[in-house]
Amino acid sequence: MMNDDDIMLFADDEPVELAGPDIQQTKVNENIPWKILIVDDDEEIHIITKMVLKNYFFENCPLLMLSAYSGKEAITILKNEENIALILLDVVMETDDAGLQCVRNIREELQNHQVRIILRTGQPGQAPEKKVIIKYDINDYKSKTELTSLKLFTVVTASLRSYKYIKTIEQNRIGLENIIMASHSLFHNQSFCLFAKEILQQITSILHLDNSALYITCQNLSIFEEDCNRKYYVLAATGKFAEKENISIEDAVPKKLYVSIMNVINTQESVFTANSYIGYFETHRGEKAVLYLQWQRNLTDVDRDLISIFATNIAIAFDNISLNNEILSTQKEVIFTLSEVLEGRSKETANHLRRVAAVASMIAKKMGLSDKKVEIIRLAAPMHDIGKVATPDSILTKPGKLTVKEYGIVKKHAALGYAIFKNSTSEMMITAAIIAHQHHEKWNGKGYPQGLKGTDIHLYGRITALADVVDALHSKRCYKEAWSMNKVIKTLKKERGKHFDPAIVDIFLDSIEEYKEILKKWL
Repeated sequence: MMNDDDIMLFADDEPVELAGPDIQQTKVNENIPWKILIVDDDEEIHIITKMVLKNYFFENCPLLMLSAYSGKEAITILKNEENIALILLDVVMETDDAGLQCVRNIREELQNHQVRIILRTGQPGQAPEKKVIIKYDINDYKSKTELTSLKLFTVVTASLRSYKYIKTIEQNRIGLENIIMASHSLFHNQSFCLFAKEILQQITSILHLDNSALYITCQNLSIFEEDCNRKYYVLAATGKFAEKENISIEDAVPKKLYVSIMNVINTQESVFTANSYIGYFETHRGEKAVLYLQWQRNLTDVDRDLISIFATNIAIAFDNISLNNEILSTQKEVIFTLSEVLEGRSKETANHLRRVAAVASMIAKKMGLSDKKVEIIRLAAPMHDIGKVATPDSILTKPGKLTVKEYGIVKKHAALGYAIFKNSTSEMMITAAIIAHQHHEKWNGKGYPQGLKGTDIHLYGRITALADVVDALHSKRCYKEAWSMNKVIKTLKKERGKHFDPAIVDIFLDSIEEYKEILKKWL
């Protein structure tokens, strides 16, 4: 039972109207309640507090009142319950300072600095208010005799409003950090499609938007200019639009939404509505895109600012991707041109470079390399013999066995190929330099030009070495007939651990059927 000094004086209060701009009496069942933890060793305190706050609503949300009867029990509840907004905490419970120790544990052990803490005491002299306010991270300190129903209403309202603002600031801080990190990661994506997919994943995660109502539209550069209605298509989509990728927006979205999107495109101005955003982007290079977002919750001004920040980085990233794609296309064109020059010097080696590229990329993929590295190897592998541009035709097309001197000239092509690409800063050209330099090195160290051994030989060189030799053995040359598949396999097994990396030999032997398909394609 309560002592007389502990009784909260509700009887002398005027009736309290629990309504106003923030407080409403109409219960909204679907709204998430505000969690309040009552910590007191007296059961009647719990009963009275819950009775007084029974019809209390803050911003259309009711209260969910939890009970703890000791400081230790309070800590256990806080460890298991998320988003407790307010604690009404008694000072004297299992010990004279149990409440004060509980405050210390909440702030220091649990590192919870968001929950609002109101200390209540029936013995104010035992823990002087000034000393407690200075020493402990609390938000108010009240004698139980002070907490009339009106004052309890006031202190709860002020605490919940404070908690809401703190949570908003924290969420927006995290959101801004995520926006910055997400935007940074987007700059490393060189594919428009993958870039668009990344946008969808990042922004829905960061802002908790309606996933089923978010998609990307982008200009389809392969469509004729005069076909205006087909000029934009869905590049990436999620949720209910997920099946609408790669088709025109006119066919992908409801007519009303289509009209809204086209209005944004025509005016070239992004638009926020109450529950959606249509963002228009145009890069310096002329590529255009539209980002559509939809949400059910109420967005704050900060949420809208975060969307705008993210959208600005999208436009910059599109420029970055476009520029890098052009550089990559130029590099590919150079490589393909050089490959054609090499192939043109010998009819017998026609399609040899394509088969080497296909085999090398097949092996790289089966070794678990990333899609990006597999593609780079596919593009760079045809450059393995680029150094032979300096080898005389009389040697390259000689039908008989080469002399020691002629073979010495041929061997120079590895170092010459490396010299052609070595000064480039492009990953593709650097890969081509490695392959040209090391594709004649052997696992046992008896290759050329450096006599590298085992894993000292770069993986790219080891992969291309096998791809090159396999195709050379299986193909007709001016100095030999094509070997049978069985003879090639027998040679690979014999040279496993000598000429070739054993792991790469095993991968190739397990992929013979795929190799046969490559042969059919590039006869």
